[in-house]
Amino acid sequence: MIIKVPADQIKDWDSFHTVFQSTLGLAEFYGRNMNAWIDCITYVDDPASGMTGVSVAEGEILTLCIDDAPDFRRRCPEQYETLIECCAFVNYRRMERGAAPVLALMLNGWYERT
Repeated sequence: MIIKVPADQIKDWDSFHTVFQSTLGLAEFYGRNMNAWIDCITYVDDPASGMTGVSVAEGEILTLCIDDAPDFRRRCPEQYETLIECCAFVNYRRMERGAAPVLALMLNGWYERT
């Protein structure tokens, strides 16, 4: 499943959490911090957990699609880098528990080497 994340609406940490809560239907009790984000996304293949409004079947991958990723990276470098790290950590955490990875990140757009 591919979910387009409207990263053009992200300006700071508050808007980051608002966008992801709205886009992925994160739980009402979502703590609006990256530890809570990781907790919710870790269970995206367990709809009974109530952690997300979207879910994938066991063994499937949720792909978060960021269009114009270079613009997001320029505007919000901290949120951009943290998103990459936390996506990787969700999969690492699952694999440490013997579960399959569940998350991919699709960064669309042209990058110039620096």
